[in-house]
Amino acid sequence: MTIRLLINTQEAAERTGLSPRTLETLRLRGGGPAFVKLGRSVRYELSALEAWIDANRSASTSEYHA
Repeated sequence: MTIRLLINTQEAAERTGLSPRTLETLRLRGGGPAFVKLGRSVRYELSALEAWIDANRSASTSEYHA
């Protein structure tokens, strides 16, 4: 069994440089990092945050596809 490090929305916001509200909006609309729902608590795996950041990496603004 692997123990996964889970962090809350505030901690995820601090690590990504986004506001907690932005992460909440991304959860509602999609397009944000994968999250885990445990009861009423939302948690993020560090690996999911890193994968999401990597997936949004661009070399120039012309590469951005919204």
